[in-house]
Amino acid sequence: MGMPNREDQVKALANETRIEVLRLLDDPATHFSKQESADPVEIGVCVQLLAEHFGVSQPTMSRHIELLKRAGFIVAKRQQKWTYCSRDDAALADYTRWLISSLNIKTF
Repeated sequence: MGMPNREDQVKALANETRIEVLRLLDDPATHFSKQESADPVEIGVCVQLLAEHFGVSQPTMSRHIELLKRAGFIVAKRQQKWTYCSRDDAALADYTRWLISSLNIKTF
C-alpha cells in the first residue's frame, strides 16, 4: 500500500458516527459479543450489526464503512453474504503521528 490519502483520512474522521465506529471496533468482544455469525475479534464486526447499533439503514452504514476503508482505518472482509470490519490500529497511529508532526504539536 502506498502513502495514505490524508484528505480521505481527514474526511473519514469529520463525522461523529465514524469516530464512534472506530471506538466500538477497538473492543469488539465487549460491544458485539452476541454476534453469532463469526468471532467479532477474529473476523470483525458485521456491518449489519453496526447499522443496528446506530439505528441507521445498512446502506447508510455501508457508506460510513466505505469512507473509513478508503482512509485505511478499517479492514473489511467479505464472508458469504456478510461484510465484517476490524480496525487498523497501525493506520490510525500513522495518521496521529502525521497530524502531530504536520501541526507541530508539542507532546508532553
